[in-house]
Amino acid sequence: MTAKKRAIWVFGDYRNYFQNRVTLQLLSRAKDLAEKIDAEVCAVVFGHKVDEWTGDVLSSYNPAFCGVVGESIAHGADKVYLADHPRLAAYSMETYTLLMERLVRQEKPEIILIGATTFGREFAARVAKRLGTGLTADCIGLDIDSEGLLVQIAPSFGGNLVAEIVTPERRPQMATVRPGTFQEIPHDYSRTGEVVKLPLPERLPADRVRLVSSERSPLREQKLEDAKVVVCGGRGLGSKKKFAKLFELAELLGGEVGATRPVVYADWADHDALVGQAGKQIRPQILFSFGISGAIQHTAACNDAKFIIAVNKNPNAAMMKRADVAIVADAGQICNALIQELKRRIR
Repeated sequence: MTAKKRAIWVFGDYRNYFQNRVTLQLLSRAKDLAEKIDAEVCAVVFGHKVDEWTGDVLSSYNPAFCGVVGESIAHGADKVYLADHPRLAAYSMETYTLLMERLVRQEKPEIILIGATTFGREFAARVAKRLGTGLTADCIGLDIDSEGLLVQIAPSFGGNLVAEIVTPERRPQMATVRPGTFQEIPHDYSRTGEVVKLPLPERLPADRVRLVSSERSPLREQKLEDAKVVVCGGRGLGSKKKFAKLFELAELLGGEVGATRPVVYADWADHDALVGQAGKQIRPQILFSFGISGAIQHTAACNDAKFIIAVNKNPNAAMMKRADVAIVADAGQICNALIQELKRRIR
């Protein structure tokens, strides 16, 4: 009897998947990890009417049609476990957790990866508890060690240290990963994969929490972790009023505004703007850094920036040493000068 092939699962949050790319980013990384341990990559999707192309009797799938299933396969999944039922139309903590627990116990995957979104953090923790396994939350990196274990890299002690965590005994190995940590691979129309349609178990317990209504909050034009240009500000700007100027500069550049932890704690910016181990991972083409000293908690989250322009009064600041262009000057003054020059040129 042939031994069952090991598997790395990625739980697919299909809601608004065309904007929230974390599932596709995780599939990309799972594909790399799977090659190191000779495993297959599987996506798991729960919902209702998640993909109009799947049909009733479908065992294989060509991603040329796109859709949620096609996107998963085109971005690295070898197999998609799909549970499509009206009961799953809205996320139910209890039902989703029960279905995932039963599926994992039946199929026994080696690794499960879930996006560290608000939904993912709640869901992953409950599944891990049910399965009696470990879970590393908010990972900023993943790798496979010499023994074939998943190395889960995550900030610890308030973001002051980066820990490498493994789960040597319990299975599956589980981790949630922040959006923007990995890059998704290009859509490959030539890939095909297997679709396993999952029936809803009979006599499911009634949900104790029922969704009455929902309303989508307006989103910014682009997510910070997806922006090509990011204008980041730190405490060196000196005041909330000066920090607010970054929004004007970012608008002129077609970018987004990021902030350091002291700035967020000072209420100069919302937590959604936090760039750091406790916030967003970014990889812009151009990063402007105004008044940022360059603590490890911040710089670890922007290592993949292609080009960095830093402005600081202190020429020895860590961010200045990392920059491609370092300007020793008052950050607020340089920001204002850039705004004026851009407005002049736009006219």
